[in-house]
Amino acid sequence: MFIVLTVIAGSACKQSGKNKGSDQNSLLSAEKETIRLFNGEDLDNWAFRLRDETVDPSTVFTVQNGVIHISGNPFGYMRTKDSFSDYTLHLEWRWPVEATNSGVFVHAQLPDTIWLKCVECQLQNGNAGDFVCMNGADMNERADKSARVVRKMAASSEKPAGEWNTMEVVCKGNTIEVTVNSVLQNKGTGVSVTEGHICLQSEGKEIEFRNVLITKLN
Repeated sequence: MFIVLTVIAGSACKQSGKNKGSDQNSLLSAEKETIRLFNGEDLDNWAFRLRDETVDPSTVFTVQNGVIHISGNPFGYMRTKDSFSDYTLHLEWRWPVEATNSGVFVHAQLPDTIWLKCVECQLQNGNAGDFVCMNGADMNERADKSARVVRKMAASSEKPAGEWNTMEVVCKGNTIEVTVNSVLQNKGTGVSVTEGHICLQSEGKEIEFRNVLITKLN
């Protein structure tokens, strides 16, 4: 009887250990929280700013066929209502007609203005992956303080108009890394802003976005 009880107790302990390990794995998974910034249906969790304040933002920023469509005119941006830090931003974009100009802002600081303090991850045709230090933002790689742009490190990895591109932006502490279509294009260190809103820019002509989400790093 003692032997049987010992075996059962040992089995229970092992099972308990397995459950604890499973619980720990669940906690680790929970730490990698994914937040969909665009739900594929509406823009209710976004705020908007246009240079021409007489224009209704709902005519510039729309949802069409499950993707964000930005007309590009007038200049401006849509931004998350919430502020974030320490995350990986994933998004896909394409030029429906002509490859032109736009950008993704990270660590954007209020108040809203054209343009607010942030780091722009450039989407301009041929230059996707450049950094633009906006309105006082800075980083170590911006050696020439008279210029705002920190050029990308690799040749363009963009796809032609009509095809979907993927950008991933890893913001961790005071470091930002940008990958375009699986090619590391830029890395900024000692970034002067380390948290803030995320914005999608209206700057000239049409652009579309889909699968806009962040995965928290802690």
